[in-house]
Amino acid sequence: MATVTNLDVKRLEAFSAAFSGAIIVPGHDRYEESRKVHNGLIDKRPALIARCGGTADVVEAIAFARESGSEISVRGGGHSVAGQAVTDGGLMIDLAEMKGIHVDAAAQIVRAQGGVTWGELNRETALHGLATTGGVVSTTGIAGLTLGGGLGWLNGVYGLAVDNLLSVELVTAAAEVLNVTDETDRDLFWALRGGGGNFGVATWFEYRLHPLKEVFGGVIAHPFDAARDVLRAFRDLSQPDELWVVAGLVHAPDGSGVKMAAFVVCHVGTRRRTTCSPRGTASGRPRT
Repeated sequence: MATVTNLDVKRLEAFSAAFSGAIIVPGHDRYEESRKVHNGLIDKRPALIARCGGTADVVEAIAFARESGSEISVRGGGHSVAGQAVTDGGLMIDLAEMKGIHVDAAAQIVRAQGGVTWGELNRETALHGLATTGGVVSTTGIAGLTLGGGLGWLNGVYGLAVDNLLSVELVTAAAEVLNVTDETDRDLFWALRGGGGNFGVATWFEYRLHPLKEVFGGVIAHPFDAARDVLRAFRDLSQPDELWVVAGLVHAPDGSGVKMAAFVVCHVGTRRRTTCSPRGTASGRPRT
């Protein structure tokens, strides 16, 4: 377990006095839960977790890390499949409490903080009949997915998440706050849209929205022994831009453990007949 030296305690006291969020250290009753990410294989132990309440807290956290020589990791929504959101023995800047969302329906723009998930963002934009390309899982954070490019159910029609990104509020390693757009800094804005990371901490995101009031989607499930025909049908399926289909060998979502071969479907265009059922199988009609 990481420890804090006497010299670090003095720095930590000054940091805590300027910080409005929660400072979580090993032994704190929230530490074990706070250091976890969605990928259960990741088991890292930060020396300090700074759960920020806003951009000013992020600035303070970065300044503290520079003074103490601590490695920084940044946790947004908390999926972090690669485990980069958590550092061993360093400072984890946690944006989980930064949930601000503002929808400008007239301008068809949404602005959201780095701790927001796609489910939370979609809920607010849907009130206005608007949407943008997000992740395929509602609990994925907007920050990590967007900064990595952003595949989602709507990308066939509206492009990737980064194609709809208009601006990023970024706190740099020098603890400077920048509003990064294609006009203010074209190179940095390009880099933020899938350039690999380490450009700063993204605290706010601004996206272009599109009218969307109706979606057709769900799971088309087949017996597991039809898997060969299901995957062949997926390979041969001609998908219009409005249709996004994912195929997989999965377990039933009811927790029964039953193995299935399934399509997950999302259609955002006008109603039309699309066949996703494998031909020549004994199953006949798909089971949903």
